Amino acid sequence: MIYKTRTESAELLMLKSLGVRMELPEKDKLHYLSLQKGYDGEVMFDSFTEKLQSECLILNDLLFKINNTVFQIDSLIITAAVIHFYEVKNFEGDYYYESERLYTRSKTEINNPLTQLNRGVSLFRQLLQSLGINMKIDPSVVFINPAFTLYQTPLDKPFIFPTQLNRHLNGIDKTSAKLSTKHKQLAAQLVSLHCTDSPYKQIPSYTFEGLRKGMLCFKCASFSLAVEGHNCVCGECGYVEKVGEAVMRSVKEFRLLFPGEKITTGVIYEWCGIVESKERIRKILGKNYKKVGVRQWSYFE
Repeated sequence: MIYKTRTESAELLMLKSLGVRMELPEKDKLHYLSLQKGYDGEVMFDSFTEKLQSECLILNDLLFKINNTVFQIDSLIITAAVIHFYEVKNFEGDYYYESERLYTRSKTEINNPLTQLNRGVSLFRQLLQSLGINMKIDPSVVFINPAFTLYQTPLDKPFIFPTQLNRHLNGIDKTSAKLSTKHKQLAAQLVSLHCTDSPYKQIPSYTFEGLRKGMLCFKCASFSLAVEGHNCVCGECGYVEKVGEAVMRSVKEFRLLFPGEKITTGVIYEWCGIVESKERIRKILGKNYKKVGVRQWSYFE
């Protein structure tokens, strides 16, 4: 049972939005691509775990803070006797393992995912101890990409490769017992302790004036939308969406990028760009938010 679903982080959503509204610096482009690839790998992993038939609780995408230290967990699977702890990597290409280090085929050393795994498990164990929980933790690094090869893999490392993942999850299905109330209480506690936003986001500086205005297509993220009656129609992919829904998506994007700014008719009219009148924007905002103030001082919350 999926107890906590996975969603794109605020950092990834912000970079995705900024990537089409401004020219990202090269380091931020690379960071965005890395985040996106990591998220895609985690979603791929989810497509396997969601098929589990046994009694278990699956918690995805967790962010915790303990002793002033923030750490992230890709996925947990709580079973009756064991908490399975997963670090998911979407590496692609040929790598080799040597002297506790991981290298690309071109002999470039990369961060050993075991280091991240061990750090996360240690901090998670401390978190469980603070909750008075004493359960076995079974940690693994999952290499999810089928186009990944690791040469010289030591047999004693907690690595799971694409060809082994189904067998690993089948093992969970075969050995899991019935969950008790304490397992569900633990899952609820962990979700309540989850931090919704990371303090370590890497976002380039930007301003409202410096960003390209306009509504993005929900399907292809292009600026090719045009208002046709009650609908927005994408000239790029043909996707059709109600104008009100498209405007509210744009408001959500604006709030993500400018959390301290007030939602006003004028600002959202400028942000959307293609809606023909402020009055239409005002009506859409009025249906979805509470209006505060009057005349030029009014805003929506």
